[in-house]
Amino acid sequence: MGSGNAIRGSRVGAGPMGEAERGEAAPRVRVSFWCANMHETRPSFASDAAIPEHWDCPRCGLPAGQDEANPPAPPRNEPYKTHLAYVKERRSDKDGAQILAEALERLRSSSRPIY
Repeated sequence: MGSGNAIRGSRVGAGPMGEAERGEAAPRVRVSFWCANMHETRPSFASDAAIPEHWDCPRCGLPAGQDEANPPAPPRNEPYKTHLAYVKERRSDKDGAQILAEALERLRSSSRPIY
């Protein structure tokens, strides 16, 4: 048995909407962007909007530019560095040996026994 609801399957605001209800669309311009993999993307912008220099390629995620012959280079991914790698950039092995010797000397001269 049906519930007798006459608007079943529709929602508030549903129905045909035309230009009269929405208003007129702003004039648009389509701009081509190319990534390093030569994928072309053509987003549309309002004709009076500022066009960005770069756009992310929706296919591969690389940055894309407007010059087809010279697309932007892919970003360089830096590998993860450990704390030790950063320390080794700042200190030489000689500095490390000297710091270790000073720390051991302080431990040996303290009154507490080392286990």
